[in-house]
Amino acid sequence: MKKLVIIPTYNEKENIANIISAVFALEDTFHILVVDDSSPDGTGDIVRNLQQEFPHTLHLSVRKVKDGLGKAYIHGFRWALQNEYDYIFEMDADFSHNPEDLPKLFNACLNADMAVGSRYSKGVNVVNWPMGRVLLSYFASKYVRFILGLSVHDTTAGFVCFSRRVLEEIGLDNVRLKGYGFQIEMKFRTFKKGFKIVEVPIIFTNRELGESKMNGGIIHEAVFGVLNLKWKSLIGKL
Repeated sequence: MKKLVIIPTYNEKENIANIISAVFALEDTFHILVVDDSSPDGTGDIVRNLQQEFPHTLHLSVRKVKDGLGKAYIHGFRWALQNEYDYIFEMDADFSHNPEDLPKLFNACLNADMAVGSRYSKGVNVVNWPMGRVLLSYFASKYVRFILGLSVHDTTAGFVCFSRRVLEEIGLDNVRLKGYGFQIEMKFRTFKKGFKIVEVPIIFTNRELGESKMNGGIIHEAVFGVLNLKWKSLIGKL
């Protein structure tokens, strides 16, 4: 079974080489696709140099437009389907997601359709985040669960494994949300299609290098995007 880890990047030169090395150091075999939004700091050049060391397992796709996390992942999903991968992972470049948890997500997804690396399925497992951001994230997931009826505890989680079948049937062309709302929409569409979603407890660690991409616009989109998803679901236009 072919497994692909999609890592979207924008100005991640401090992290990208280390995260790639960490994934390839795992006992299980994972391929990597870096989807880079034309980072001005040279992230793409670092990946190109590493491709000489990993010519068959490290891939790079450079997008000309920086138009959101969701669009980068959709681009990666389509690449994965075209290249016949069976299991496709979302993972951040900044080590907030521990690469050593990838095999756990994969094993969970073998008996499900989507496996979510969850910060909140067993308490709150977040390290080095300011309390305000922990509370914002935790109660955002509570809000999403209430509005959409999702059973997933960590609805904004970005550490996810999909079976190929989910991405083929979910309707990627219809996904509209771009930021953290994208993570919610993907889970909701998976849920509405009747696919099985499981949560795998992880410990989320705040980035040490580079800058966070979180901003007010992303939060605004997530809050009101959830209401729009609910409305579309009710009128059968999802």
